[in-house]
Amino acid sequence: MVLSMEQGSVPSDLTPEECQELENIRRRKRELLADIQRLKDEIAEVTNEIENLGSTEERKNMQRNKQVAMGRKKFNMDPKKGIQFLIENDLLKNTCEDIAQFLYKGEGLNKTAIGDYLGERDEFNIQVLHAFVELHEFTDLNLVQALRQFLWSFRLPGEAQKIDRMMEAFAQRYCQCNPGVFQSTDTCYVLSFAIIMLNTSLHNPNVKDKPTVERFIAMNRGINDGGDLPEELLRNLYESIKNEPFKIPEDDGNDLTHTFFNPDREGWLLKLAGGRVKTWKRRWFILTDNCLYYFEYTTDKEPRGIIPLENLSIREVEDSKKPNCFELYIPDNKDQVIKACKTEADGRVVEGNHTVYRISAPTPEEKEEWIKCIKAAISRDPFYEMLAARKKKVSSTKRH
Repeated sequence: MVLSMEQGSVPSDLTPEECQELENIRRRKRELLADIQRLKDEIAEVTNEIENLGSTEERKNMQRNKQVAMGRKKFNMDPKKGIQFLIENDLLKNTCEDIAQFLYKGEGLNKTAIGDYLGERDEFNIQVLHAFVELHEFTDLNLVQALRQFLWSFRLPGEAQKIDRMMEAFAQRYCQCNPGVFQSTDTCYVLSFAIIMLNTSLHNPNVKDKPTVERFIAMNRGINDGGDLPEELLRNLYESIKNEPFKIPEDDGNDLTHTFFNPDREGWLLKLAGGRVKTWKRRWFILTDNCLYYFEYTTDKEPRGIIPLENLSIREVEDSKKPNCFELYIPDNKDQVIKACKTEADGRVVEGNHTVYRISAPTPEEKEEWIKCIKAAISRDPFYEMLAARKKKVSSTKRH
């Protein structure tokens, strides 16, 4: 007897039991194939969900970065409104510690705005101020070194009461980090003001009568709870200020976020510096108006360097010392110096000397994003294209 099956016929010489067994095998095979197909469908569904999740997360991150940038700009125009915006959009926790950390990092923030916020006498702002000062580590620093660090992290406001609160918080933190140096925080507070006044007297060209070290010592007699501070300590502080003035941020509100209000992209990158010894320097880069600007600090008003992107190309490169690298270069001319400029330490603006600019991004994702944005910003001069075509034609004619 011949039985018709989905996968073929049953041989006629099989017993009924064998036919049943064969039927069972084929049924199990069909079930197994169905299970495999269901598994494939589930894998495809999960894969699709993962891909959608990835793109959703990417969109969320892009949106978050835009909101953070907007919050910084709002902060620079109105500190309280900026903080409120960041809190309302879940970009900042409404705690004095989280806000202090945000101000301490200071990326893209105007230091005058930071000083204004920290100086407010609102109870919450005072808590933020103390949390902000706690982030500074003054252990084993002399008072001038500690003041340099502190006064660079924001701009002292102009109101006496604000300055008083901020310097009081500084004195408490310094004494906490360096117990036994001064008899009390009052001593540290008074001496800190004396040092700031000394800095002005020694380095302000309008002050003609420059104080001597002897006068500085005499000014500070009796401030250590009625006693005198060690003369050697005062001499060292005086010499430190005389040799190097405080580097205090200028108070005109004209920082990067105003000069470059809506850049194509901005962030910290590492740049390979030229010269005899190649070193990696951390710089704040801003991409805008078909140019790449880089700064030493986010609050600098003037860029350390400007790289016009006209007629350049960009490529990914491997570097044994740094990950996520890319290069700006002139296509078809490896020895030509890129048209760019940089500011020397003495303030002179000179032409750059790079044939390539090698840059390292913090993550592979940021590298891809920078490359994409820079590619979009690279412009072409039509005359350059004509000249390149002519050179190619001449070269081709010579070969023939």
